[in-house]
Amino acid sequence: MTSAVPIDMVSDVVCPWCFIGKRRLEKAIALRPDIRVEVRFRPYFLNPWVPREGISRNEYLTMKFGSPEHYRAIAQRVAQAAAAEGLIYNLDEIKRQPNTLDCHRLILWASDKAARMKQRLMELYFAEGADLTNRDVLVTAAAACGLDALRTRERLASEEDVERITQEADSAKEAGIDGVPCFTFGGHIAVQGAHPPEHLAQAIARAADERAEWQVAG
Repeated sequence: MTSAVPIDMVSDVVCPWCFIGKRRLEKAIALRPDIRVEVRFRPYFLNPWVPREGISRNEYLTMKFGSPEHYRAIAQRVAQAAAAEGLIYNLDEIKRQPNTLDCHRLILWASDKAARMKQRLMELYFAEGADLTNRDVLVTAAAACGLDALRTRERLASEEDVERITQEADSAKEAGIDGVPCFTFGGHIAVQGAHPPEHLAQAIARAADERAEWQVAG
């Protein structure tokens, strides 16, 4: 049996196109039920300058886009793209821009529940406007995804895996990834951006074909 095709998704939970890209990847995988895949989520800091405690959303939008109003004008297309995928992006619900280090730690700790954990964090942020710097919010999300609440709270209060996450995110940028989402299929077929499911499905098929050829040759 051909081994599963590894798919690495480099992304950040506060990136709206990553929110959309994850859904499109799921649709792409569904288009190729004949191909086994293993999705691995890799950390990226869209805004590494945001402090651990986060900043107000309006302050962030002013610093990055000039004003909240200017961002709303350009973000309507993103919100519409999200809606087309069955996702909710409530622009006006988000009140705080978080540092996402703790979110990436939760995704790492979730292990085989990483996809569920990532989805829940994104929904909390984009649909509900939850504060992802709030430990209670994070612990509740983790518990909903099957992690032990008390243990998770203890781990979040520590520096466990902070260096690991930071190094992985730095490595992504050193590798030339300057925009997310970025997908790598089979270890070397790179696709940057939230492409349509059909496009991503083609990359899955190509990676699977190459993997099968290598295994036969080996």
